[in-house]
Amino acid sequence: MQDSMVTTALTLPGYTTVRNLGVVRGIMVRSRSIVGSLFGSLQSVFGGNITIYTNLCEQARAETYHLMCQHATQLGANAIIGMRYDATELMPGLTEVLCYGTAVIVEPEHNRG
Repeated sequence: MQDSMVTTALTLPGYTTVRNLGVVRGIMVRSRSIVGSLFGSLQSVFGGNITIYTNLCEQARAETYHLMCQHATQLGANAIIGMRYDATELMPGLTEVLCYGTAVIVEPEHNRG
């Protein structure tokens, strides 16, 4: 699925939703490694962006986004609307990352008669 066909909005500009296929999601549970925790702790002493955690978050979001898109494609969707991310700390150092939205079939507005 093309990134341009995924939106946080409830509609996709230039397209009409012709079928709602339901909620789709990508989920993963991530943990910090001992090495990552050590480097993150060292970076936090100096302040600023803690790049090791930023990279971990970006990777988790990218993977859950990809899983969500796969789920939508399996349902036959060509777009996802209302996409959101959520994260929950399950226990110290263990985080659930969720990407979800509504899988839909859309058609360009000019194709509708």
